[in-house]
Amino acid sequence: MTRILVAHGSKRGSTAEIAEWIGEMLRSDGHHVDVAPARETADVREYEAVILGGALYGGRWHKDARRFARRHAQALRGRALWLFSSGPLDRTAAEKRIPAVPGVARSMARLGAKGHVTFGGRLAPGQSGFLASAIAKKMAGDYRDREQVTAWAKGVSAELDGPTRPLT
Repeated sequence: MTRILVAHGSKRGSTAEIAEWIGEMLRSDGHHVDVAPARETADVREYEAVILGGALYGGRWHKDARRFARRHAQALRGRALWLFSSGPLDRTAAEKRIPAVPGVARSMARLGAKGHVTFGGRLAPGQSGFLASAIAKKMAGDYRDREQVTAWAKGVSAELDGPTRPLT
């Protein structure tokens, strides 16, 4: 059983929910998983693996995810690490692989992350705030694909478990 932290930077709860889906799948595979907001995580040293996700806003990762990556950089370099982003308000993330935005790509390289994936986002109609409200009028909807999230988490789990060994 691997101890895994799934930390997330989420403004409206969509990315937090994706993190929960990832946690559920990893638990079902027998791992010990904690899911927590990135801003509330004080220490990652008790975990063997970390998954860090952030919502995308204007081509940038949520500030809590960016700060988490900087604050825990030294400890993250010595652990199995995967990153995810959420945000496209259309079906492109389910249809094709979307590369990491430049800031996330730099974090991947700096921290030695094993991989990254971009999932679709969610924006509810009637959002408050000038920009969110304007975007919601044209692009409101839930573009997350739970099956895609679960399949990706299953791949992470398989990588953590390593090759299966025949019974002797």
